[in-house]
Amino acid sequence: MPMRIRRGSADQGQVAVEYIGFVAILLLVGLAAIQLGVAAYAVNQAGTGARAAARAASLDKPRAGEPKLNPVAAGTAAVSGWLKPDVSPAGSGGDEVAYTVTIKIPSVIPGIPDFGTATRTSTMPKLQHQN
Repeated sequence: MPMRIRRGSADQGQVAVEYIGFVAILLLVGLAAIQLGVAAYAVNQAGTGARAAARAASLDKPRAGEPKLNPVAAGTAAVSGWLKPDVSPAGSGGDEVAYTVTIKIPSVIPGIPDFGTATRTSTMPKLQHQN
């Protein structure tokens, strides 16, 4: 009696293995794209915070009855709260003021703790109110 050999029996499950491998690679590529977006957003927010802080510090003397603006509070308020910015003065020249904002770039990829920091500095001329 001749033995029948079933063709393709060794290939059972091959499609499932390939599908799982492809899905894993696709998820990694998707997470990498999202991570790039988060990093770009953090850099953008650092620039926004630095400009807001420098703008607040550039008002040299407030008019009578106006409160003096706090540059650190202005820079922090301009950035999304979940990014936790670090706002600090970057030095002041005679007619200008500069502030730096540093933000730790959060990671969305499991196993990688962070992606460094985004730092931006902004310089504004000091403005004098004309009475």
